[in-house]
Amino acid sequence: MSKILVTGASGDIGKKTVLHLLKKRPASELIALVRDPAKAEDLAALGVELRQGDYLDRESLTRAFRGAEKLMLTSTHAFTDRKTAHANVIDVAAEAGVQHLVYMPIYRKAGSTFTMTEITEEDIFSIERLRSSGVAYTLVQHPPFMEPAIMYAGPNAVETGVRVPAGNHKFTAATRDDLAAAHAAVLTGTGHEGKSYYLSGAPAVSWADIARILSEIHGKDVPYIAISDEEYIKSMAALGFPDFVSPFILKWVQGMNQGEWEEVTNDLETLIGRKPTTPAEYLRSVAEAAQAQKSAP
Repeated sequence: MSKILVTGASGDIGKKTVLHLLKKRPASELIALVRDPAKAEDLAALGVELRQGDYLDRESLTRAFRGAEKLMLTSTHAFTDRKTAHANVIDVAAEAGVQHLVYMPIYRKAGSTFTMTEITEEDIFSIERLRSSGVAYTLVQHPPFMEPAIMYAGPNAVETGVRVPAGNHKFTAATRDDLAAAHAAVLTGTGHEGKSYYLSGAPAVSWADIARILSEIHGKDVPYIAISDEEYIKSMAALGFPDFVSPFILKWVQGMNQGEWEEVTNDLETLIGRKPTTPAEYLRSVAEAAQAQKSAP
């Protein structure tokens, strides 16, 4: 019986990947790697085997990866030692006899000179490590997550407008749930070894488009207001982000404005077997959830 192991399974996209795998494989074939099993009790209740492990503890990974045929390397978050963490997972997977490893770097447009601190260098390192590992692999390259769209648009965007630095390019985004469904499709499918997919959402939108969508959803004029980088950083700091995080968020917005993620592919739709969630659908669901919360007794 082949086993599929998902790392980072107590995090948002890792857990969603496991939940989508449960739609395709019995729980007895799934392993969830977590640092703290208490944070994945819901997966254990569904019959998924939990194995404790830490990306920075190779011995724990050696124990956890035993018997795994396929492995999903869920990227660890920024502002950690991502190179060591990912290298450990890749190296131990090779030693443990894992036959197929799926990795989720952020998409980088061909010939791009755009770089992101905490992302670009670490992703390039991890891909090169994977290519030299001897393990069959698939790259499922991500666009920006849809979920932070409202936050990136600025605090209280519906009330005060979409306030971001100027830029005319469009960008794609995809929900974590759609991306997780694609992960599950690759992990349970055939013929994906050696492939590289760009899991773009659709359609591509600009910040002006986001303002228009919000206007239509809320029945009021939500303007698009271009602001300086300095003002944007201050607006993110006002949301409570630490000083080192606000410039990181700004860099995402700059990449969106420069067209780093403007390409639209059919890869995500093909893998999940349906149209991915659009920005308008997602933003409408956010508005409906907020309204339902207000109406709740």
